[in-house]
Amino acid sequence: MPWRETDDPYAILVSEFMLQQTQVVTAIPYYHRWLERFPTVDALAAASMQDLLALWQGLGLYRRAHNLQRCARMVVEKWGGVFPRSVEELRALPGVGRYTAGAVASFAYNLPAPVVDGNVARVLSRLLNLQEPVDTPVGQAILWDAAERIAQCDQPRLINNALMELGAIVCKARNPACGRCPVRRACRAVDPETLPRKRPQPPTQTRVERYWWFYDGARVLLEQRQASARWAGLWTLPILDADSPAGLTTFVSLRHHIMRFLVDLQLVRGDHASLPEPPGSSQRWQPVAALGELPMPTPHRRVIGLALAAETPGCDLR
Repeated sequence: MPWRETDDPYAILVSEFMLQQTQVVTAIPYYHRWLERFPTVDALAAASMQDLLALWQGLGLYRRAHNLQRCARMVVEKWGGVFPRSVEELRALPGVGRYTAGAVASFAYNLPAPVVDGNVARVLSRLLNLQEPVDTPVGQAILWDAAERIAQCDQPRLINNALMELGAIVCKARNPACGRCPVRRACRAVDPETLPRKRPQPPTQTRVERYWWFYDGARVLLEQRQASARWAGLWTLPILDADSPAGLTTFVSLRHHIMRFLVDLQLVRGDHASLPEPPGSSQRWQPVAALGELPMPTPHRRVIGLALAAETPGCDLR
């Protein structure tokens, strides 16, 4: 993992934001491209939203990209481009919580700051045979207390990395390799695979989202989401308002998951009567040939591909 080979707090912050709800193998190429395009905190602070979102495209959870730039701008404006060293100051950065602040302090500055990610939580819950669900305040307090005590050593960077690696390679969620675990003699777990315990998850909910499909044979009408909206700055299909005409038939649909929701994304073919003239200030006719260059949520890119394939056999942006 390339971020393990650096003590640059900016590069470590980038990796931590990318790894939030994203697998390592997925994040690595994005990490390299990001640092090639924005090698310093100053470069990121000065970047345009279009460049920012274009590079993040495909990772999802785009608020992370916005917060990452907000962090860069705060570091430049408040600290002259030099990252703060204390956990308290790091936690003041946009989108930076206890874990990310601890990761930057520990991995960049070798400070005795605890880190508790999924791997560390699994290792510690098994070492302690913790029966309290780890997604409760009590469970979290126990884990962070244990991690903080472990981090009080000469090499917190090394020990925190070791805890993460132990969880990723040996103390795995399924079929943990207890026989070759270096801390097995200190482990109190009776039934490791039942740990960590978590509260029951709420059932998946289905949600319907409807959008207009305006296509003139060469262009598609899209709108750019505003800063306060979900998918801020990205291009999506125009939202079908609640006061739109009744009885509209779905042209193409796509189902995808967002968190605990199963979203049924439906396209309704628009006609001249429903076409906004002129388009709204955030709307623009985009050439099909240029769609690949626009920052766009993956579900919308996929459903546009389905719609184009239905309109023009052989055309598929998915």
